Amino acid sequence: MARYIRVSVLGRKNPYSVDVSQGMRRAVEEMKECLRKEIELVLPEKPDLIVLPEACDRPMNLPASERKNYYLERGSEILDFYSEVARNNNCNIAYSAVRDVPDGTFRNSTIMINREGKIDGIYNKNHIVEGERTQGDIYCGTDAPIIECDFGKVGCVICFDLNFEPIRRKYEKQRPEMLIFSSNYHGGIMQNYWAYACRAYFVCAFGYGESTIVSPVGETVATSSSYFSYFTRTINLDYAVAHLDYNWGKLRAMKEKYGPGVTIHDPGHLGSVLISSELNGVSAMDMVKEFEIELLDDYIARSLEFHDRNKAADYADRFR
Repeated sequence: MARYIRVSVLGRKNPYSVDVSQGMRRAVEEMKECLRKEIELVLPEKPDLIVLPEACDRPMNLPASERKNYYLERGSEILDFYSEVARNNNCNIAYSAVRDVPDGTFRNSTIMINREGKIDGIYNKNHIVEGERTQGDIYCGTDAPIIECDFGKVGCVICFDLNFEPIRRKYEKQRPEMLIFSSNYHGGIMQNYWAYACRAYFVCAFGYGESTIVSPVGETVATSSSYFSYFTRTINLDYAVAHLDYNWGKLRAMKEKYGPGVTIHDPGHLGSVLISSELNGVSAMDMVKEFEIELLDDYIARSLEFHDRNKAADYADRFR
C-alpha cells in the first residue's frame, strides 16, 4: 500500500556563527534563535520528517577548546526545543548533535524525535575522526540500530561513517527503508552506492553545500540548489527492487493489470528497477508475489549459489 512520506531537508551554505564573547548562555540563546528561523522555512510544507545536518546546533565560530563548555551549558535545551516543534507541527525530526552522557564523555548522535516530541531512538556515530576523540572527548558508537518510526524503519549514518564497509554491511543485512545521513562531508558517489547497496532511500542533510535524496536504485531524486539550501520532497516507502533478468514479461503483465497503480522505474544502466505501489490496499510486495517476480536480493543469492555449485563441479572435473 502506498506510503507517501513528505521529507524536508535542511542543509546550510553558511553555517551559523553566534556571539561567543559574552558567555555560553548568550551563545546558546542566539543559536536557538537561528535554528528557530531555519526550521520555519520548511514548516509550511507540513512535512512528516525534517532532517538536520551534523552537529546542527554547534556555532561555526566556536573554538574546539570551548565546545564542551557550550554543550554542557546547552544541555537538553535545544533537544527540548525541537521536541516542542515536533509536537506542535505533527512531524518527526532527525536532530543531529554532540551530547554529553552520564559518564562525562560525549557522543556525536542523531536523535529521532517523533510526532509526540518523544525519542524513538538514538544513533551514535561509529567512526569518529581523530580530532573528535582527542579534542572533544567524543567516543565511538558501537552499533547500527534500526529505529522504528511511525513512517517506517530508519537507519542513521553520520559524516565519516560513510567511508566504512562494516557499518554499511550491518545495514545491508537489516534493510532499513530509509537511511538518514547528517553530515559535514558530502560523500559523493558513496551516497548513491549506500542507497543501492542497502536498498533504501538515502536522505542527506549536508552542512556545507548540496543536500540530497537518493532512491533505493542509487538515483539522486532531489537536491537543494544554488539558491536554496533546503527542500521538501514526497517519497513512497512502499517499494521493492527487482533485477530485469527473468522478470521482463512479469513486469509487463503487472503493469497491464495495475496501470498507474504501480510505478516501475528504470534508472538506466543498472539492470534493476524500483517497483512502487501507488494504491491503497495492495502493496508492492503483494504485486511482486502475485506475479512471482524475483527480487534483486534473491536473484543475487541464487546467482552466487549457482556460481559456487558450478565452480566446485568444474574443479572436480578438471582434476579427475
